[in-house]
Amino acid sequence: MDKDKIKRYILDFQERTFPNLREREIKLKESSKIQSLIGARRVGKTHLLFNKLQKLIEEGVKKEQIIYLNFENPTLNNVLYNEVKEIIVLHWSIFPEVTKQKLYLFIDEPQAIDKWELAIRELHDDFNCHIFITGSSSKLLSKEIATSLRGRSIATLVLPLSFQEFLAFKDLQFDKEKISSQTKAKLLHSFEDFMLFGGYPEVVLENDKIEKLKITKDYYDLTIYKDIIDRYKVHNTQAIKWLINHLTNSIAKEFSVNKVFLDLKSKGIKLSKNTLYEYVSMLEDSFFIFLLRKLEHSSKKESLSIPKIYLNDVGFLNLFSVQDYGKRFENILFLHLIRKKNKSPLMKINYWKSADDKEVDFVVREGGKVDLAIQVCYSLSETKTYDREIKSLLSCMNEFKLKEGFVITGDIKKKEKIDGKTIEFIPLWEYLLNY
Repeated sequence: MDKDKIKRYILDFQERTFPNLREREIKLKESSKIQSLIGARRVGKTHLLFNKLQKLIEEGVKKEQIIYLNFENPTLNNVLYNEVKEIIVLHWSIFPEVTKQKLYLFIDEPQAIDKWELAIRELHDDFNCHIFITGSSSKLLSKEIATSLRGRSIATLVLPLSFQEFLAFKDLQFDKEKISSQTKAKLLHSFEDFMLFGGYPEVVLENDKIEKLKITKDYYDLTIYKDIIDRYKVHNTQAIKWLINHLTNSIAKEFSVNKVFLDLKSKGIKLSKNTLYEYVSMLEDSFFIFLLRKLEHSSKKESLSIPKIYLNDVGFLNLFSVQDYGKRFENILFLHLIRKKNKSPLMKINYWKSADDKEVDFVVREGGKVDLAIQVCYSLSETKTYDREIKSLLSCMNEFKLKEGFVITGDIKKKEKIDGKTIEFIPLWEYLLNY
């Protein structure tokens, strides 16, 4: 370890400024536990670290109490795990006045050093400090950071921007209680952009549509080639690319590995069921996809149920020419519900299906009791569609004794009393801003 270089690194950070930081809905708190930010590449995890860092300074914490270590920085990437403590000692040698004060450690890409988890555990156990950590390298998926620090860490999932955050990044300010016709037109235009290109921060801030697609393609390639093919040494790239294409075209639908296995077999692609399960698990661990299980009466039965597939961001649908607004609507609402789990850790989300194949897209429970049922349907213009969606929702509401339910639509806004139940029809953009 070159102590002179690391001292310069520490001093350079003390002079660093963080202009143009944008607020996110996630607020990191100081805790005796290590705060781990997990999520896909490029969703803004490091940006959140800087947000918290800046907030601490605004609240009166001396910058000398703050240490930021990015282990992918050339100055630090040769540090050994048992030398990390020495960086703290070096910091104290430069700023002896904070030796007995609480430290705030912000650690980016720790997986760049071998046995990184031993170093982080030692910092946590031996020093008077709050630790915030994130990483997204192909050497270590961010979910594994939380796993490696189990018992010492609280994980926060970071997703691409919500619609509320999207509007803030676009500097569109408005009063939700007083939306004029002009403001509504702007909101609808913004929602169309959000629905088509998704919420990755860099994509949102880019105005050119071709550039948006290029950035999205780069993110896709990074995830698939770095986090999946390279990391897991996948040799059958044809099969996993076919699987990704199949999954992307099947979002918001039940996904059966057995059916996919038979389909591949009919196409002459040899792949075992176990390998298919492994590929799906890899995609899930990289946060490219999420699996939503059917609500069952036992946890074991639920874990074995056929899942539905949702993407980390609807912008990826453009790479596969999927323009179905119904699928985009459902995927966006799924991500909206997943974000809420950061504030309600006991919250569970499932889809519901009756014995006679009536289906509701989302049921939400907390503490074991279902307290919310949501049906998503972009267009209810056809009577057949309307009747099917409402009958399914009412059946679900009756089973769980719910008095109210939601139907998320493209443009319908009303409340109806049906069979003694209240059903609220609400446009997706409005639901995202108010619930």
